[in-house]
Amino acid sequence: MRITQATLEHLDLLTPLFVKYREFYGALAYPDSSRAFLEKRLRRKESVIYLALGDDGKLMGFCQLYPSFSSLSLKRVWILNDIYVAEDARRQLVADNLIRTAKKMAKETNAVRMRVSTSSDNEVAQKTYESIGFREDSEFKNYVLPISDE
Repeated sequence: MRITQATLEHLDLLTPLFVKYREFYGALAYPDSSRAFLEKRLRRKESVIYLALGDDGKLMGFCQLYPSFSSLSLKRVWILNDIYVAEDARRQLVADNLIRTAKKMAKETNAVRMRVSTSSDNEVAQKTYESIGFREDSEFKNYVLPISDE
């Protein structure tokens, strides 16, 4: 397995797995919109995407991180917003390798921390995050304010 940072040249490889990720969380597929979304993030350098590629060049998984900042620590924070492993690549430490690469990048950019969220019933993801060193936040309670067309 090889981990590489995605570029615009990887869009055709990445988009189908990104669509599966969206469907996993109950979103509609929208392959064209999904591709356009990824293209904008990469073109504008608004996210960092890592790909896990098998020896055969097949995409095994990906993760996408967004930059943020901490006013209290006066440092960068990386949000591990998306991570997904293809069904036929599970139980091969793909997520672990992606997260370790993301952690290395966070250290290289002098980030104070990485943040991740997952659905409360996704125990597999929770165990993976905890095994790598993520801790459940007990200091701050997170809230969401939906912004919709009312």
